[in-house]
Amino acid sequence: MTSHPERLPNQEDIGRVLGRSGSNVASDVLIRYSGELLGACSHIVVLGSCKVGNFIVSTPVLNGLKARFPDATLGFIGSDVTADFEAAHTAIDWRLSWDSAQPGAGLSLLRQLQQNIDAHGPVALAVNLDGFNPVTCALVPWLRPRFVAGGSLGINLRRSLPWGSLPQQRFLADVDWDSHAFLERYQPIFKSNYIAELFCQLAFVADYVDPRTINLPQERPPFDVPDLLIHCTTARAAKVWSFERWREVINHATQRGFSVGLVGSPPAAQRDSYNAGEGEDWLLETTALIDLRGRTSLIQLAGACAEAQAVISVDAGPLHIAAAVGTPTLAIVGNDRDGTGASPIRLWLPRVAVLQRTISSSSCSVCAKERFRNDNCLVDGHPCMSGVDVEQVTGWLDQRLNCLS
Repeated sequence: MTSHPERLPNQEDIGRVLGRSGSNVASDVLIRYSGELLGACSHIVVLGSCKVGNFIVSTPVLNGLKARFPDATLGFIGSDVTADFEAAHTAIDWRLSWDSAQPGAGLSLLRQLQQNIDAHGPVALAVNLDGFNPVTCALVPWLRPRFVAGGSLGINLRRSLPWGSLPQQRFLADVDWDSHAFLERYQPIFKSNYIAELFCQLAFVADYVDPRTINLPQERPPFDVPDLLIHCTTARAAKVWSFERWREVINHATQRGFSVGLVGSPPAAQRDSYNAGEGEDWLLETTALIDLRGRTSLIQLAGACAEAQAVISVDAGPLHIAAAVGTPTLAIVGNDRDGTGASPIRLWLPRVAVLQRTISSSSCSVCAKERFRNDNCLVDGHPCMSGVDVEQVTGWLDQRLNCLS
């Protein structure tokens, strides 16, 4: 197995960032993790994303690390957005946010990291699950771990740490995680493209956990849960379905006597950050849709999804929540039968029996060529999402709700 150490040019300077002298630095090299044992009562730190779906697919690797290293202390540097999920996760022993917008948040984060290192010992392994985030990549070397999995700057903060040569390391340098070719390159070591499995592979815990199994904490929400919950928007406009078609689905359900609730962030955030525009307000004005946006924590949203008879969502966080709690869920995605389209579904779609997806009549690979980094659709007429007809959605809904009739 090949490791890639990088020497520390100035231990004292980097040590002062975390309030320690050079003589107390835990490690003066960063070594790519290759599955080594970590020793008794080791200290592991996992760094996560600021997106709901990303945290949900991170839970298997957290469980895998605890299964492999049951006496380890597991810290998590995550997000204010997913803080309630993080704090409730049984594998996490301490958590902090890297994205706090409070004054002095950066210095406060470093002080709190030092307190946790003082309390639990030097970091044996840092696992960065948001390896394309410059903040988390800078935090990894400041933790001074012995081993690193995932993205990281080098110890001198001047260039990226080399990925490593093992399959579980070098796949991070690839750009086609959602493709058939990617899986062919890494079989039989990798069993799928699913992002939760890839996270387990980079942490060398794929043999300790089933990455398809995701359990979320739940709490009953402060309202009566409608029969059907829908989520219409996402931060990436290329994945949004027509509000006119959403209106037809809502009317179809309500005409049959079923209640429909709209979940999401508070209305202002939906408009400003999630491409709702005036579309959601129009739906609320012209249908019997119940406005539940901003009325739950994430844990309460999980509880609401668990109580609902069905959930329909575009490719966004509530889709992952609904699938994880076992509710029949339809993903409205603009992907053809082979999986090519607006969303990287081979990589991100939950692997559970309760989830089904739409199939677009249009086949378009433009988003894949852009590595799904384009916000808006780049093709006139948005053919991939326009290729998802209302009848697919209402047909699925009829099958789910017939048992309630």
